[in-house]
Amino acid sequence: MSTLEPITLTIPNDCGSMRLDQALAKLLPEFSRSRLQSWIKEGLVTVAGAKGDVKQKVWGGEQVIVAPQPTAEESAYKAQDIPLNIVYEDDQLLVIDKPAGLVVHPAAGNWEGTLLNALLHHLPQVESVPRAGIVHRLDKETSGLLVVAKTLQAQTDLVRQLQARTVKREYRAIVWGVVHGKGKVDAPIGRDPHDRKKMAVVKHFGKHAVTHFEAMETFSWHSYVRCLLETGRTHQIRVHMQSLKAPLVGDPVYGPRGGVMAGVKMSDTLAEAVRGFKRQALHAARLGLIHPQTREPMLWQSELPDDMKALLAVLREDAREAVSAAEEQGEAVWWDPTEPYEYDDFADNEDDWDEDEE
Repeated sequence: MSTLEPITLTIPNDCGSMRLDQALAKLLPEFSRSRLQSWIKEGLVTVAGAKGDVKQKVWGGEQVIVAPQPTAEESAYKAQDIPLNIVYEDDQLLVIDKPAGLVVHPAAGNWEGTLLNALLHHLPQVESVPRAGIVHRLDKETSGLLVVAKTLQAQTDLVRQLQARTVKREYRAIVWGVVHGKGKVDAPIGRDPHDRKKMAVVKHFGKHAVTHFEAMETFSWHSYVRCLLETGRTHQIRVHMQSLKAPLVGDPVYGPRGGVMAGVKMSDTLAEAVRGFKRQALHAARLGLIHPQTREPMLWQSELPDDMKALLAVLREDAREAVSAAEEQGEAVWWDPTEPYEYDDFADNEDDWDEDEE
């Protein structure tokens, strides 16, 4: 929708001596005065055939034509040819590997160029499905797997699975600090009382939120962890890891000020790699659910993106150099990153998450 139908009206006598914008605000209450003023300034309002002026007076009897324009929000649901990395598709589902930087759903500041716009181009039929079939979201700078429903029935079923917590969503993250073993964060999340643009662990009025985590590799100042969502709250992993004093590398909202933890002494190479990582180091690596039609369990996996692979490579090399330097000085080393890491990044460790470890 690029334009709305023009509105033709006659200024009544009881609006005589009013400014044009005041008269229109009275006659067209469905539009805000600021919106009407912007249309007048853009030449979209004529008075007796001439372009109107915000401050001009009307006296009654003038014919006014208004050519209203939709807001950015009203124009958001339009198809755009945006490439999608589709990893699975059938007549019920679409599973996408979302790149970092792609917004999932239109919102203030991002009314176009979103996943929703791409879906409307790829699947015009999802225009009839709420939110174009989107049932869960990833933050703009989080990469990885996301499922879209192609029918209303599939969407309803997937939403119920999310509510029942039967959808498996596993993430990979690179965080500050040395995280040991595995555990669980069970802490409610709500709006930060000191900054309404952020979320935080809150004692009152927060929503129940549970994140399981496990260290996969540890380095001198960082850890590579996997996280499993039991619930799905806004910024959940980012907030919960921050609550452990292990914020995500590159997180501009919940990470350390300036991008580096205070008191950390890194090599120039590592410091450059960390400061150059401009998004939260978070990737949705595994997605599992029950197919809404066949009722068969399904699981998809996504390889770690190149930027996180590159950061891990620097972390591993830096840790090896740190061990070598310590050994040369005769210092004891409590861990040895020179040993090959043997974990399977996609091993089926589902049973690991059944233990309620704190």
